[in-house]
Amino acid sequence: MRFGLVGTGPWAQMAHGPGLVQAEGVELIGVWGRRPAEAGRLAAALESKAYDDYPALLGDVDAVAFAVPPGIQADMALVAASAGKHLLLDKPIATDAKAAQALADTATANEVASVVFFTDRFVDVSRAWFDRVRQAGGWLGGWMRWLSALDEPGNPFGASAWRHERGALWDTGPHALSTLSAALGPIDSLVAVAGAGDLVALTLRHESGATSTATLSQFAPPAAAGFEAAVWGREGLSVMPSRPDHSQLAAIRVAAQELAAAARSGQPHEVDVVFGARVVELLADAQAQMDSQRTAAAAP
Repeated sequence: MRFGLVGTGPWAQMAHGPGLVQAEGVELIGVWGRRPAEAGRLAAALESKAYDDYPALLGDVDAVAFAVPPGIQADMALVAASAGKHLLLDKPIATDAKAAQALADTATANEVASVVFFTDRFVDVSRAWFDRVRQAGGWLGGWMRWLSALDEPGNPFGASAWRHERGALWDTGPHALSTLSAALGPIDSLVAVAGAGDLVALTLRHESGATSTATLSQFAPPAAAGFEAAVWGREGLSVMPSRPDHSQLAAIRVAAQELAAAARSGQPHEVDVVFGARVVELLADAQAQMDSQRTAAAAP
């Protein structure tokens, strides 16, 4: 499958680009970025071609991998889906529920295969844990705590404007919804509580009857930063294993290969654009709840 890469930032450099190059049955045709010089440098490092025209890139590929902010991705992916190009999307697929649904509807109408890169859904140790949890059953609840220190010196995503603007709900929130739904089943509804800064606490009700929680912040003190996810029930407590170092690159490789397989088979992937749109719908619901709370708190 011939791929184009859209984006030239840290994620494209660290994961998407190298992962596509390493993927079996995948050929990276070219790179497009809004800064031609950056696109040229990344394309050269990947032994690929830099494009300064997005439609020209689309004309030369079968699929597009996106490593750009979600608002930009939603618009560009809609153009790609309308042209019948398969989609390897980053999360969240959009920051607006209507835009996310429009992308899902267009991909479906054009029989476009899609995969959304929720990292843990493509990491071997995480997948093995999901399998064990699903086979055991009987889980009553779970949690995720993900506190990041985005402002810490040396963080490659510290300059990401959309992460500063949108905060943890929209950056790590999609991972929380994906991971907890993989372990405990689809999410029926949620309650969101806004904390200081970008801190958010989510309570999730799953269709299985389980209840889970997620506590998320992108701007926690470095000493408090950390990650933990677990489920509990009749089998006791099961803690999700840590990802291996540099697992993102291998996960992108798997995601690209599985997108190609989904395109060949015509069978939707477990975390396709339809699932991605549902995640955005839940995030938008949480954002509306948080906005309402902040408005009420600011009222005289």
